[in-house]
Amino acid sequence: MAKHDAVAIQPAKPILYVRADRCDGLGYYHAAVSSGRSTRAIAIMERAVHFVTCTHEAHAGKMLEIFNDAIATSTALFDYKPRASESMVGWFQAKEVGRFPVIGAIAPDNQLLGFATYGTFRAWPAYKYSVEHSVYVHKDHRGKGIGLALMRQLIERAKEQQYHVMVGGIDITNTGSIALHTRLGFVHAGTVKHAGFKFGKWLDL
Repeated sequence: MAKHDAVAIQPAKPILYVRADRCDGLGYYHAAVSSGRSTRAIAIMERAVHFVTCTHEAHAGKMLEIFNDAIATSTALFDYKPRASESMVGWFQAKEVGRFPVIGAIAPDNQLLGFATYGTFRAWPAYKYSVEHSVYVHKDHRGKGIGLALMRQLIERAKEQQYHVMVGGIDITNTGSIALHTRLGFVHAGTVKHAGFKFGKWLDL
């Protein structure tokens, strides 16, 4: 993607939460300080976890487990059926072609705790400075600050790649994800009523 001196990298929230962030990074840092976890606790967690670029060979299987749990038990993904292992081949290929990062949080025992990524927001040229992101944490490791740490990593990568806005589409009942994005300085940018249908009810995005 071509560089643009006027572009200020700005995280945005759920697609109904969009935020434009300052490049100094203070927005999401101070937001983290005001969250329920102390900065010291977050710092200890981040030292215990290391971050890697996920690959199909090393991480696709564990990522698929996280995806399929989210599909079966939540509205984080609007899929109905579990994804097949073959789907991860095309998924990683699309990330590689778009030069989109896939960042994994790895425990000291090499377990994948979660991952975050972004991709094309919309296909038309004028949207080239915007991306839509997602973050997923293993069900046994939620509430430990891992999602926050992953999003920090992802925001920095977006800045490096000269993106201007990050957009996240979040089901309005997903209060945990909305709270996470609020701590990072994302702002609500609108609500699409009845955007999806899952678990026998209409979902607002």
